[in-house]
Amino acid sequence: MSDHGVTKLKCRGDRKDIQMPASEASVVIARPVAEAWDYIISADRLAVWEPAVVEAEQITQGPVAVGTRWSGKSSLLGVKFSWVGEFTEVDVNKGTAFRSIESKLVFSNATRFEEAEGGTRFTYRMESESGLGGIFGKLADPLVNMAYGRALRASLENLADILSAGH
Repeated sequence: MSDHGVTKLKCRGDRKDIQMPASEASVVIARPVAEAWDYIISADRLAVWEPAVVEAEQITQGPVAVGTRWSGKSSLLGVKFSWVGEFTEVDVNKGTAFRSIESKLVFSNATRFEEAEGGTRFTYRMESESGLGGIFGKLADPLVNMAYGRALRASLENLADILSAGH
């Protein structure tokens, strides 16, 4: 159910392939898609299920839509940093795309919500331009990605337990 892969992207400027380490995990939540969406799409609940996030808040008004901004604080293997990010895609009850716009770690993530037997399959994918180890150095990427991937899987299982219990 999880994948610690590498996404190959082309840079617009120099046309060279760059490696973007990625961590992805999925879980089935015993709730309908709309209920899972309502819980997960709330900035104040992000720290409950995203393993690196310590706190988060929505800093723009209104429901989450393209252009909505969140700010937060994260901690990755003891290194703390602040960030501001914005949604670049929002398809209600189906998925989102989000990217950092102010952070010492350039990152993006995507969510996907799908009807599944027993509820909702929720998939979360995190990518980082320099790799999640970028704030530690390139050599740390494989170790940081592995540690983050394990934490992500555990967090999604915890999220499923919380939502399945009706919270």
